[in-house]
Amino acid sequence: MTKAAAKPPSTERYTALALQTRCDAVNRDKSAKDARARMKGAVARVAEEIGAAKGFLKGFNGYDLKLVVLPEYWMTGFPLGESREQWREKAVIDIGDEFEQAMAAVAKKLGVYLCSNHYENDPAFGDLYFQANVAYSPRGETVLRYRRMISLYSPTPYDVWDAYLEKYGIDSVFPVAETEIGVLGMIASEEILYPEIARMFALKGAEILLHPTSEVGAPALTPKDIAKRARAIENMAYVVSANTGGLSGTPVPANSTDMMSKIVDWMGRVVAEAGAGETMNANAVIDLAGLRDARARTGMSNLLSRLPLAAFRHGYKADRALPNRTPDGRMIERAEAIRLQQQTIENMFRR
Repeated sequence: MTKAAAKPPSTERYTALALQTRCDAVNRDKSAKDARARMKGAVARVAEEIGAAKGFLKGFNGYDLKLVVLPEYWMTGFPLGESREQWREKAVIDIGDEFEQAMAAVAKKLGVYLCSNHYENDPAFGDLYFQANVAYSPRGETVLRYRRMISLYSPTPYDVWDAYLEKYGIDSVFPVAETEIGVLGMIASEEILYPEIARMFALKGAEILLHPTSEVGAPALTPKDIAKRARAIENMAYVVSANTGGLSGTPVPANSTDMMSKIVDWMGRVVAEAGAGETMNANAVIDLAGLRDARARTGMSNLLSRLPLAAFRHGYKADRALPNRTPDGRMIERAEAIRLQQQTIENMFRR
């Protein structure tokens, strides 16, 4: 019998940062070469921003910066009129390629866990690309890779569900990473609106939910902003949510996606929040010991311990959005995605 690997020593208090950085989109680039050059520039710029934040925050609160979350598709922006093939050529990276190596190198050099959201190819599904959250460790290793499960237009593992499970197994769908800064789980963008996504990670032990997003900034509460608080409370977890600090290079008004990067603790308290523009202001000291103490205590407030999961099973057997939207692994067109959604809506209200 092999001896179980020792758990990494815990860092009970450290600084986390939801880096609200600008997205310099590649949509205007006419060639893959130009787009890749812009992406390399984004990596270099973010590395400088993290390095500056690390030095400042250590002097400010005395704790080391150990966790950085970047916004959704911070390196490329999102498809805006490009065909699936054009977007793949310009903006989709390969696992382990120069971009992943560069991000891993940033994490190692600066001694942080770094969470990126980007588009990536998968050699097992040659015609598809996925939107992924990937975490790199201070050792320069990839410790977590989560493919977005809910997306109207972009491919997801659910679209090729049977083949995906055969290739990677169910444990790959909602993975967590046990690290010295806590058990990490990941949520992509609008998935914060779906309680089931965060819950799956929490039930596997996730203590800190990393949430790259690119969303509307507003002075009032938005659905996503409400959801960040709700996911933290109901899962007794931290939510570290990084929004873009503006989106340049597209016809969309630049500051439409701005503000609202924040860190929420397990009681739903916003312990740090950013205003407009590029900023490191969404930073906070993570109290891992306090979270674990709350999860270990009896009483009404220990929500995770009181879940009657067996009572919910029947309801989740209902057919809604069915798996295998594109079982042959082809890239689905937008019109087809809308047609299938309409079919699901009709099925929802049949008696």
